[in-house]
Amino acid sequence: MTFPFYLHLGPLTIHPHLLFESLAYFIGFRVYLWTRNKERIPMQQGMWVIVGATLGAAFGSKLLAWLESPALTLAHWNDPFYLMGGKTIVGGLLGGLIGVELMKKIIGWTRSTGDDFALPLIVGMSLGRIGCFLTGLDDHTHGSPTTWITGIDFGDGVLRHPTQLYEIAFLWLLAGGLLLLRHRPLPEGARFQLFMFGYLLFRLCADFIKPTPHEYWIFNNIQLAALAGLLYYGRLISRWRRPTPAEKETVHA
Repeated sequence: MTFPFYLHLGPLTIHPHLLFESLAYFIGFRVYLWTRNKERIPMQQGMWVIVGATLGAAFGSKLLAWLESPALTLAHWNDPFYLMGGKTIVGGLLGGLIGVELMKKIIGWTRSTGDDFALPLIVGMSLGRIGCFLTGLDDHTHGSPTTWITGIDFGDGVLRHPTQLYEIAFLWLLAGGLLLLRHRPLPEGARFQLFMFGYLLFRLCADFIKPTPHEYWIFNNIQLAALAGLLYYGRLISRWRRPTPAEKETVHA
């Protein structure tokens, strides 16, 4: 197998990152429309929430990418190709969270909307990571050199951690855990909080086996953002109200 692994459709040759990123957005949005709780938020307000999530994610993903190497970003502050060249999933998730909360304040919506996003995000992120993996070294999402049996040669003769595949596997384990909890009497928004806490914890650990610069003591930009997110969601999870015996009996019935 050679990287990037281009896909051929008749006379067309398609870069894997472009194809799978497009599929991630399209299929993720379709999954959201198919699985969302129609009673939680009307469609019109739901679309405004998506707008807030999209704008926040776009800004957050770029901002965190610029913080990977602040000195390099400052050196290229007037280079639009450099500034537009990178983005991060963690920045997108945290930026999307801020965008959603701001939009909810604007439209006057107070109920949690996060649970509707957990599964669509897992589907979309998994598809996107397939594109990252098939792109190989050019995508800069691979792991450090390794002697593990899972090591992949991305084309330069060096076995590296396929962290993109690790992430896909983790996301679907997380999805399975969330599905097991679907009948539990959890507070509104709890499943999204668990999704975010689980994914951020995974990224905090996984980035120790990535060759990205660790500019902030032993951490890189992604890990610092993950730590901030873990503190935020850990606090939310710790405040969950325990179900009463009557509520437990109703669920089991």
